[in-house]
Amino acid sequence: MTQISILGCGWLGLPLAKALLENGFLVKGSTTSVGKLSVLENLGIQAFQIELSETKIQGEVDSFLENSKILIIDVPPKLRSSSTDPSTTLRMTFVEKIKNVIPFIEKSSVENVLFISSTSVYGDTSTALSVTEETKLNPDTESGRQLVQTEQLLQSNSNFKTTILRFGGLIGEDRHPIKFLAGRKNIENPNAPINLIHQEDCIGIIMEILRPFGKLKAGSAQNDKLERNETFNAVAPFHPSRKEYYTQKAIDLALDLPEFNAENSNFGKTISSSKVEKVLGYSFRKLKL
Repeated sequence: MTQISILGCGWLGLPLAKALLENGFLVKGSTTSVGKLSVLENLGIQAFQIELSETKIQGEVDSFLENSKILIIDVPPKLRSSSTDPSTTLRMTFVEKIKNVIPFIEKSSVENVLFISSTSVYGDTSTALSVTEETKLNPDTESGRQLVQTEQLLQSNSNFKTTILRFGGLIGEDRHPIKFLAGRKNIENPNAPINLIHQEDCIGIIMEILRPFGKLKAGSAQNDKLERNETFNAVAPFHPSRKEYYTQKAIDLALDLPEFNAENSNFGKTISSSKVEKVLGYSFRKLKL
């Protein structure tokens, strides 16, 4: 059986690990929390406490990667400035964290890396724009800029192959942006399209990429995308305007309606996932988000 290591068993990584186990993979998973180790172990995941920093890695990284053919990196940037050093966000903190992992990957059995990135690498646009994997990267946030550098860092390494998976805004049964937008006023960009993806489709797409390495049921397309430095956008093909979508979602959930500022608006980008659909043969399951 193919063994996979997941660096970051959080909101997405943990249910992904469960899905991998159900499909016959052996799974090692990392967490930064001591208390979560038993949760992982009870699910059948070989658990490791690993914490990344700009200067070092704490934890048994060699054992975490041992005998694994595939490493999935699902660690969000979480860039915040330190209260004692406000300039910390200006440093390549996330890039340095991943850079510290690379020597361990190089000397391990890992041949393929799957890096979970974000469509924030494209930045925002004031004009309507359909974005594909070929669109020029133009991040306008610090996390987006560091994701771009991390993508390039991984894909330029000849010791392993790296597939990049750029997710849109993540939603799930317990996670939805309307919970933060409900009742807010003067929200910008009411006309911009939404670019979201449900947790179920995130996992479904990853499983499709991993199909050649496991005993997954045959899909509509066989692929070897982990064998090449491929990049995929992953956003549900459902793009109503922010105002239309979030207003209706607030009504559906009986929440206070958000109020948008029509004077401060752009048409924004629409992320295309046609490559995921055509190359992987993937059909989105959650279209009405």
